[in-house]
Amino acid sequence: MIQVAVMGYGTIGSGVVEVLETNREIIKRKTGQDISVKYILDLREFPGDPHEDLIVHDFSTIEKDPDVGIVVEAMGGVNPAYAFAKACLLAGKQVVTSNKALVAAHGTELLQIARDKNINFFFEASVGGGIPIIRPMVQCLAGEQILEISGILNGTTNFILSKMDREGQTFEEALKKAQELGYAERNPEADVEGYDTCRKITILTSLALEKEVNYEEVYTEGITKITDTDFKYAAKMGTSIKLFGSSRMADGKTSVFVCPMMIDRDHPLYGVSDVFNAVMVRGNMVGTLMFYGSGAGKLPTASAVVADIMEAACHMTDNVPLGWSSEKQQLSDVKEMRFRYFIRFAGSAAEKLADVEAAFGKTEIIELPGMDEFAVLTGEMTELKYHKVAAAFGDIRQMIRA
Repeated sequence: MIQVAVMGYGTIGSGVVEVLETNREIIKRKTGQDISVKYILDLREFPGDPHEDLIVHDFSTIEKDPDVGIVVEAMGGVNPAYAFAKACLLAGKQVVTSNKALVAAHGTELLQIARDKNINFFFEASVGGGIPIIRPMVQCLAGEQILEISGILNGTTNFILSKMDREGQTFEEALKKAQELGYAERNPEADVEGYDTCRKITILTSLALEKEVNYEEVYTEGITKITDTDFKYAAKMGTSIKLFGSSRMADGKTSVFVCPMMIDRDHPLYGVSDVFNAVMVRGNMVGTLMFYGSGAGKLPTASAVVADIMEAACHMTDNVPLGWSSEKQQLSDVKEMRFRYFIRFAGSAAEKLADVEAAFGKTEIIELPGMDEFAVLTGEMTELKYHKVAAAFGDIRQMIRA
């Protein structure tokens, strides 16, 4: 019998308890162990809940109980999740989490403690929710040199952009709908400003390089400036706009960024819509792989957490090689990155196109009927060059990388 403690009885924590109970026999058959929840840590009371008798309010109850072998951190955020997860590892307990903020901020330290204690710190659900991505990266692609990781890693922003694309909604209208459906928080900043995506691409890049990548050094731009007019241009061009988290690794350099990208129909991520997520991984031998599915949600995420519990149950006294070292990966300056640029200008194309091309080079021109503006798609250039030229030119209404 392996006793589990679940810290946090919200959406994910309650989902983990549900999956462990519903699939108890499957889990026992595949692990050879009875896995049972002994404690549920939460500040709240849950009168009438079928697991009311498992609720505890004092973390030390879990920390000091030698019968608890696996702890699930499902509280979210960094504090007190970090302190509790660290204490559990130091007490010799396996820790499983879906908390990308915790992993991005303190993964290096927690992984090292797990190695030192010959136990494990697992976080499969921290990036793709129900999408298996971390174990495939570490195990199935172990012999690959990873050249690129690009993903639609946030279901909330993907839902908002899908509504704007398909129904012509404004950003504000689509955000309100996402909040009504429970996809977006009352304060959606972490999603719409790209912070959630930033933490996830940081984790994946750290795994690919086996080095620590500091999420605070990653260029991050959200979707709040994207408009319904941008999607009208995109429809005419046969493209769409997605929030990307990307890392590119070539010639000894690593570039990591989060920003809206304009992509065309032949891009592998073009058809990923609504709350679905997808990760594209390109290796030097295997080529391009796609991982697609539910990136969030109670049971999909809980399913991934339970898979980690099962892995931990099979390795109670040995460390499974996973993660990255404390060696830090230096990132290339965003100014060195190369993109094409979709740019909207006020005024008439007939009057301004010659000046635009004199500044930005040969472009593709796009016009919408009845608009006192026009747009162009430039050739590839560095971010540094774009900003220098754009600052000198002025009169730019919008820019989206492509």
